[in-house]
Amino acid sequence: MKTQSLLYASVLALAQLGQCSPTPTRELERRDLISDAIHNLEDGLSAAANEGFDVVGKILTNLDNIVPTARPASVQDAMNGCQEILAPTGQPKPNLVAAIGQLVAGGLTSDSKSSLGGSLDKDENSFVNNNARSPWPPAYPRAGLHDAPYSISESALRAAIHIPSSFRYGARGAPQPIIMVPGTGSTGYLTFQGNYIPLLQGSNIADPVWLNIPEYALNDIQLNAEYVAYAINYIWGMCNHRKVAVLTWSQGSLMGQWAYKYWPSTRSRVTDQISISPDYHGTVAANLISPPGIAYPPSILQQQYNSQFVATLRSGGGDQAYVPTTNVYSGFFDEIVEPQQGDGASGFLSSSRTAEASNTEVQKACPFSLAGGFYDHETTLANPVGYALLVDALKHDGPGKLERINLDSVCNNLLSPGLGLGDFLATQNNLLVAGVQTFLYHPLVLVEPEIKGYA
Repeated sequence: MKTQSLLYASVLALAQLGQCSPTPTRELERRDLISDAIHNLEDGLSAAANEGFDVVGKILTNLDNIVPTARPASVQDAMNGCQEILAPTGQPKPNLVAAIGQLVAGGLTSDSKSSLGGSLDKDENSFVNNNARSPWPPAYPRAGLHDAPYSISESALRAAIHIPSSFRYGARGAPQPIIMVPGTGSTGYLTFQGNYIPLLQGSNIADPVWLNIPEYALNDIQLNAEYVAYAINYIWGMCNHRKVAVLTWSQGSLMGQWAYKYWPSTRSRVTDQISISPDYHGTVAANLISPPGIAYPPSILQQQYNSQFVATLRSGGGDQAYVPTTNVYSGFFDEIVEPQQGDGASGFLSSSRTAEASNTEVQKACPFSLAGGFYDHETTLANPVGYALLVDALKHDGPGKLERINLDSVCNNLLSPGLGLGDFLATQNNLLVAGVQTFLYHPLVLVEPEIKGYA
């Protein structure tokens, strides 16, 4: 009964958060309410599952009732608001539910929970895309003699690839094809709609397609990586054997690295991987993740710092680049991936004998500059240093390098050129999407999936 009382208080506080009027005093009350609610929620989650209390249903219902009380007037206002919520000075950092509630209430996402369906239902976000044409040579069941076997059907693997009508299939004079891979709890479209889709689509830099991986990439990462491996060989085969680039966010870096390791046919067909907020070593962060002993979606368990999945990936050279790799991450403050500073960053990847890696922490690239300020796990996607390094990587052999970039110009911007406040909010929306989809995912597991026999 104590557990139910704690959880009921948490749910009630979330409900009150949605009912407060938009005054400064009320806003402080809202933040206190949700912080207290979530701390209580953490204390009671495990026992609540045994008592049959519908915590998730209540959380989602009350998130529905939270509406923005204000909107930021500028990108700088939005960044300041995100920093106050995700990295508050002298206060405990909020966990996932708290962060989502506060961001939505502060107008710092492009959607609220109640309006999210419109974004999810767009054709660009479909998991079932009609790609009737077949590549040559075939990409299935194996594109190379040493490739691991697929466990997912070719029709399902192909359906996850969204090819926009603007895509030019590697035609003469067209920019290089680039495959965009999402992170945990999101899709290719939702991940990149506020950043690299508008930056690249119709440009002379790269020609994007993206992966909408089923279950919002919350399933076993080993399965998610099959979509990446297949997409590389499929798009290469559809583009007159023109090599592709791969752009990843968050878990997408793990998918890509796993694909290169166990589907080696992909390596010779990729010129670059550009990874934003990567977590090649998982994360030790606990502030947004529930305590041990609670059931999770599989891919979240696999991204724990010392998981069996991470250990398997990093063994035998998996902690080094298989293809030229450009890593970009924020040391202040990635609310999902920690550590994310210096050579010990989870986003850091070593060079190998066959492929070079570059590793850029945006605060070190642009100290005391606009582009070196506060960027979280999501909004690093809109950081101008990342975009400049992507452009540089695609223009040169090897990874993107700071010494070839005009940092005096790049560092003097908050966002990549051409992006605005609406794009920033759409990018921040990834945290809302990931949180909601994590709550909805079923079935949850207590232990990570077994490592596949091929590994």
